[in-house]
Amino acid sequence: MPRLPGIHHVTAIASDPKRNLDFYTRTLGLRLVKKTVNFDDPSAYHFYYGDEAGQPGTILTFFPWPGARQGRNGLGFTHETVFRVPESALAFWTGRLVEHGVAHDASEQRFGRKVLPFQDPDGLRLAIVGVPEAGAQPGRAAGDIPAEAAIRGFDGVTLLVGEEAPTAAVLTEAMGFTPAGRDGALARFTSPGGTVDLRVAPGFPRGASGAGTVHHVAFRAGDDAEQAAMGERLAALGLQATEQKDRTYFRSIYAREPGGVLFEIATDVPGFAVDEALGALGTMLKLPPQYEAHRAMIEAALPALD
Repeated sequence: MPRLPGIHHVTAIASDPKRNLDFYTRTLGLRLVKKTVNFDDPSAYHFYYGDEAGQPGTILTFFPWPGARQGRNGLGFTHETVFRVPESALAFWTGRLVEHGVAHDASEQRFGRKVLPFQDPDGLRLAIVGVPEAGAQPGRAAGDIPAEAAIRGFDGVTLLVGEEAPTAAVLTEAMGFTPAGRDGALARFTSPGGTVDLRVAPGFPRGASGAGTVHHVAFRAGDDAEQAAMGERLAALGLQATEQKDRTYFRSIYAREPGGVLFEIATDVPGFAVDEALGALGTMLKLPPQYEAHRAMIEAALPALD
């Protein structure tokens, strides 16, 4: 069975576009690689943050709906999204979170690695983990964040579910992940490009979508053929994937896994440079073809970002 390289992107919900843009580009030093609109609601932005080239596995995206109600983390949701940095950079990030007044917890050990949990301005649960091999990946200097301390992309996500076995079956039988042990309440599953941890909490309240919650987690497929094979494996487990949707920068299918988390399988192709030069990523508002004729009206309705 072909193995998925890992996570393609994670999409979350925010309540203030300007605050969201400032936090992820200035405080965390991620690059805005695409500024577009929600394809299902062009009255709202869709921001994509990532590394210098916008590579799959580094992309955190947001639907920033002004005034969005506060969500609630719970069963059926992504409990935490984890970035990786070199181990030597953890002290830098601890100091930076304090300096910028970012809500954070004390660092802790998980699976033998030091993890620093924190939250974005909407309360989205994030963390930074020190990974020895991250130092070999190129980093992007941003403002007062040196390249050697820069975030290198995702290490993984933690899903909050009521039962382990049904979600574990999807990860191992359909997604190509491998069980990799336990640490306390966490069960870990790995792939070449990252990890998925399951935090099992029977009886815990279900989550509610809104600002500060993850909308879906997307896994990588190299191309349409690999994506179709993934869809067939989901069907064999009794899950019905949607028809393929063209998201301009990738093509997607969606299915909700038994624990309630919305999964997406997104192709690596064509990528974020399909409508902008690499050096100009994120500088212009890009619209899908069906909305281009309405550009003036859409731009007038979107909140100003300056």
